[in-house]
Amino acid sequence: MRISSQLIVALFCISGLLWLSSGAQGEPATSSSTAAKTEHESIKQALAEFNSLIGGWRGVGMIKRNSRKGAWSEKAEWVWKFDPKSTGIAYQITDGKFLKSALLTYDPKKKTYLLSTVLPDGKTRDYTGTLNKDTLVLESAPNKEGAVYRISIRRLNEKRTLVLFEQRNQGQSFYYRLAEVGYTRAGTKLAESGSGGPECIVTGGAGTIQVSYQGKTYYVCCSGCKQAFEEDPETFIEEAKQKAEARRKKKTP
Repeated sequence: MRISSQLIVALFCISGLLWLSSGAQGEPATSSSTAAKTEHESIKQALAEFNSLIGGWRGVGMIKRNSRKGAWSEKAEWVWKFDPKSTGIAYQITDGKFLKSALLTYDPKKKTYLLSTVLPDGKTRDYTGTLNKDTLVLESAPNKEGAVYRISIRRLNEKRTLVLFEQRNQGQSFYYRLAEVGYTRAGTKLAESGSGGPECIVTGGAGTIQVSYQGKTYYVCCSGCKQAFEEDPETFIEEAKQKAEARRKKKTP
C-alpha cells in the first residue's frame, strides 16, 4: 500500500503540532515555579526588615502616656513562620489588652504589609499598611459602625519598640489614642547583623540559636527559622554562600 506524499506531509505537520503543544504545556509549570520562588524571596526580603523584632519582649501598656492609671504588663514574642503557601512573622502576646496574636506578611504585587490579628476576645481584624523609615503604620478597613483602627509599630533601637493603638470614628478625619505598649527586649543584648555577631542563616538577622548540619555549626534567630533550617538545611546553606559571595564582590573595588 502506497502512502501519498500529501498524507505524509499532513502526518508530519500533525506530529509537529502535537510536539509543540506538549512542550508549551510544560512551560507554564516551569514559569509558575520560578514566579512562585521569586515571589517567596520578595516576601522574605520585605519581612527581613523586621529581623530586629525577632525574639522575646517585656511590655508595659499605658492608656495615657506617663500615667500608671489603667497600665498593665504583658509579654510578646516575634517568630518567623515558614509555610509552603505563605511566609510571615508571628507576633504572640501574653496578657495583652489589645492583641492576642498577629501574623505579619507582605504583598509583593501591591507592595503593602498585611497584619492579620486576633483580639483578646477571639475576634479577628486585618490591617494593611506601609513602612515609613522605622515605623510600620497599618490601618483596618471600616467596621459596621464606620470605625477605623490603626496600629503603628515603631522600632526605636535594638532594645526598645513602641506599639501604638489608635481609632478614628465615622466622620472623623483624625485618630485618637487608645493605648501604647512600650517593649523592652527580654534577656541580654542580642548581636546585630553585620556587627560581628553571628547571622541567622535563614533570614540574615541576629543569630542566637545554634543548629548543626554535617558536623558544622550555624545560627538561627528563632524557633521558626530553626524548624525551616532543619527541614531543608542544604538550601539555606547554599543561599547563605551566595549572599556572602555577593557581599564580597560588592566590597571588592
